[in-house]
Amino acid sequence: MEHFKADSLPVLIGSLPMDSHKEATELIMESTPEIPLWAQLPKYPEEGMMEQFLTGMPGLVNHEGGSFIDTTTEDFDDEMLSFFEEYLAVSSEAQPLEGSRFGFTPETGKGFEEFLRQVDAAEKSFKALKGQVTGPVTFGTSVKDQNDKAIFYDDQLRDAAVKKIAMNAAWQAEAFSGRGYKPVIFIDEPGLAGFGTSAFITITKEDVQLAVNEVVEAVHSKGGIAGVHVCANTEWDLLLSSEIDIISFDAYAYFDNFILFPDVIKEFLGRGGILAWGIVPTQNP
Repeated sequence: MEHFKADSLPVLIGSLPMDSHKEATELIMESTPEIPLWAQLPKYPEEGMMEQFLTGMPGLVNHEGGSFIDTTTEDFDDEMLSFFEEYLAVSSEAQPLEGSRFGFTPETGKGFEEFLRQVDAAEKSFKALKGQVTGPVTFGTSVKDQNDKAIFYDDQLRDAAVKKIAMNAAWQAEAFSGRGYKPVIFIDEPGLAGFGTSAFITITKEDVQLAVNEVVEAVHSKGGIAGVHVCANTEWDLLLSSEIDIISFDAYAYFDNFILFPDVIKEFLGRGGILAWGIVPTQNP
């Protein structure tokens, strides 16, 4: 958090209901010129919250318009070994992140590439550059294996999923810091709105914090700061007591829920944490 002040500046969430990456990026540059972000356009299937981060996962199978992880294939063990070997290489900086499986592909990263193009062409400087990844809990509980079981419940697949997200976050942060700007990488965790319900009954607070903190640490390793965004209510003390630097919450609809944790909020702010206030109503178009 050193050398970064939020200064009440506006930031956006990455997804936009548009079909042109160029026009979306131009709108972002115009609307949030101090801290712009790259555009994620879910109109394109490859830019969906799960699909955009799936490429490079071991055991990935695309079938009839859907994707899942198949642990029964003949090559799965070799794919898993190759995945962790590459992870160890890039995390130890023995191999560059650029060009690795942990970045976006030309198909999944069109918004990211257009954003970098416009950043490089800009005749001004920015306070920071913002990126985003699908949160490891949301990703791990949404992506399924061949038995339609969420991969978060498989220790080995969970580990791979968390590391895939973490290294993509580091890859984005490295691209921003390499241009001389402070990286701000957000972890989008809509799935945490269900934490504490029967759907997450076997997932513990420690499970969530370990997964989130691993992504945060990857961002910090590249000189960035990490935020988390939950679009509904959740157990906020879980995130406030993690290593997250910024908490983004829907203050319009859920402020009363958020302030049920005053002591933890004070501790979070006391260590330099930042609150990002989602104040634009979204529930009723």
